[in-house]
Amino acid sequence: MGEVDLSRYQRQMIFREMGEEGQKKLLAARVAIVGTGATGSTIANWLVRAGVGYVRLIDRDFVELHNLHRQGIYDEEDVRRGTPKAVAAAEHLRRVNSDITIEPVVADFNPENAEELVHDVDLIMDGSDNFFTRYLINDVSLKLGKPWIYTGAIAAYGSSATFIPGDGPCYRCIFAEMPPPGAGETCETVGVIGPVVGVIASYSAGEAMKLLVGMGKRNKGLVYFDLMENTWDVFDIPKRPDCPACGLGRYDFLNAEVGTWATSLCGRNAVQIVVSGRHRLDLEGLANRLQGVRDLHVNQYLMRFRVNGYEVSIFPDGRAIIKGTSDPDVAKSLYARYVGI
Repeated sequence: MGEVDLSRYQRQMIFREMGEEGQKKLLAARVAIVGTGATGSTIANWLVRAGVGYVRLIDRDFVELHNLHRQGIYDEEDVRRGTPKAVAAAEHLRRVNSDITIEPVVADFNPENAEELVHDVDLIMDGSDNFFTRYLINDVSLKLGKPWIYTGAIAAYGSSATFIPGDGPCYRCIFAEMPPPGAGETCETVGVIGPVVGVIASYSAGEAMKLLVGMGKRNKGLVYFDLMENTWDVFDIPKRPDCPACGLGRYDFLNAEVGTWATSLCGRNAVQIVVSGRHRLDLEGLANRLQGVRDLHVNQYLMRFRVNGYEVSIFPDGRAIIKGTSDPDVAKSLYARYVGI
């Protein structure tokens, strides 16, 4: 990176707590964003415009038409091209700020590559859409001593929390165990209002800037925003001595002791998803939440439906077979979207 024209950041630098010194700290900072969908792309947009010097964009998905109502940096051309989100985001954001380094990584963030992908950054931003990835980020954060900021948005509400290893609680202090498949809401089952994404992701981006610069007051709780009720609350997060991660020092998700695994089925153009642990999935309940999908059939043995050219079969033990692809990342994305992990 050559000489930077700081006049780009003039309005930001005249903010008293930022100044030129704070701007230079941003330009020297390195951030990884895990997931560049709704929240992740919004966070990326703000951090790139703010002048964070190195931004790594990690995502396994492609841009789809249904993304566009809430993922503001993508457009119809990205959909037509079938562009990976990380690549499309990098292309758009490089046109916003050519002074910084933006690295797209088209990959599934998993226990095999997680440490490698974030070992050299100052901050990890959660832009994911599933529980497993957040538990994995939490494990990596604790092991490597990297702070991270959680961001979630669904229906008409959003939430955010900042976690700093050794200084307060971690994500598993709030959610000790990962919910079983089908127990959590997803955007496909309850929807999401686009502006909610913008509000909570923008808040998290602001928290990131404060943390990187060392300005302002740090949020030490769980922020919860509800658009329908017009409420903005902050809940205390007590640090739990018996927390499996920060209390007992277990990295269950990083060590691949729990989680979701995808295996291509040889010669079948299909991928099987297996969720570790013993779970019983309420197929009838899940079917009731997926009223918008095509050709949905359910019985005591399985639930089957078609979406975007794929056939998805889900079994009571949480296992699934996705036909129409041999790509584990595509299958995992569909599973996360319609079942939740």
